[in-house]
Amino acid sequence: MLDLKFLRENVDFIKAGVAKKKFKVDIDAFLSVDARRRQAISEYEQLRSEQKQASGKVARMDKSSAEFAANITALKQLSAQVKELELKVSELDFAWNEAYLTIPNIPHESVPIGKSDRDNVELLVNGNMDSISQYAIPHYDIPWFSSAVDFPRGVKVSGAGFPFYIGTMSRLVRALVSFFLNEARSNGYTEFSTPILVNAASATATGQLPDKESQMYHDAQDDLYCIPTAEVPVTNFFRGEILNEDDLPICRCAHTPCFRREAGSWGKDVRGLNRLHQFDKVELVKWCHPGHSFDELEKLRADAEGILRKLELPYRVLLICTGDIGFAHSKQYDLEVWAGGQKRWLEVSSCSNFTDFQARRGDIKFRKKSDGKAQHVHTLNGSGLAVPRVLAAILENNLQKDGKIKVPKVLVPYMDGAEYLEF
Repeated sequence: MLDLKFLRENVDFIKAGVAKKKFKVDIDAFLSVDARRRQAISEYEQLRSEQKQASGKVARMDKSSAEFAANITALKQLSAQVKELELKVSELDFAWNEAYLTIPNIPHESVPIGKSDRDNVELLVNGNMDSISQYAIPHYDIPWFSSAVDFPRGVKVSGAGFPFYIGTMSRLVRALVSFFLNEARSNGYTEFSTPILVNAASATATGQLPDKESQMYHDAQDDLYCIPTAEVPVTNFFRGEILNEDDLPICRCAHTPCFRREAGSWGKDVRGLNRLHQFDKVELVKWCHPGHSFDELEKLRADAEGILRKLELPYRVLLICTGDIGFAHSKQYDLEVWAGGQKRWLEVSSCSNFTDFQARRGDIKFRKKSDGKAQHVHTLNGSGLAVPRVLAAILENNLQKDGKIKVPKVLVPYMDGAEYLEF
């Protein structure tokens, strides 16, 4: 969430920043609730003070006197007023919090202005798309694909978007995850194993709630959510804590399954591995000093790019415009690989700086050495990487005439030295 004091004192600036994003928010409505809440709290505290004084006065009075009886009656009336105001404050607190949580983070000044993904800026393209296999076809059209990735049985067991990976394909998925984690460790990230179910407070802290509630799988009985990304449990590891300034930046990574309902997305290039309800991903997370977070974002992006270069996959980097950037994001890069069979770009990573937006929601701070005061950290995360589309690009770009797949050199040790895979 945004700094409340800054919001109140810079209304026009916040309005202008929010207006650049795709989210429709009534800042004036929030400020109206905010003003009424502050007034109600002031009235409540004043009346509560009067109640305490009146109670003390009555306690010292002669209980048999007429003055005592009169004051008891007045005190009861005052207590009723206090309860009425307490209820009003509680109702305004609820309305205030709901409205506050709908206000997105404002985009950084370096984010390009735009209305949709058509206005995202291509920063670079790495790799030669003409150098991929001449036999490349869409992965879902490879003759043996359905025997290596079983969608029909996934539908039988769970539903659409929950495939089985079988035999060598399962090993290749595991190889990718191990490679991603090893790369993260070599880049200074400490590995986590995390819960894959989180409570509402955790999902709210990172901005999934209330913005993305319709996209999450929810267990109503225990009020727990299946994670859409390891960003949620990892970022919340330090929720409600104060870190040491000398420890920043703190870098963590985690491999988890990710669960997304993908509501409203079916029919949009969803064949094969392009869009799943469950998939494996390695997430990179950082907690940073506010003065260094945008430099750390560039390092985070470089870490994700390095993985794609080692896999010898052509990729491009997009700087996401204001109209396409996420709710909690201040600045966002997307990394996309070239799938030679489909002849299209597939997103495999988003690298983002949330500034102090998530940290305010999750109350994550660090203690400044200069004056001992606590200040909110900046949080960053990025995929390093998501498996399915990377896998799709490897299958398509490395398909041989005989149907075998040439293994990227960096993965050969993870596949027991095999340079080609036969399915």
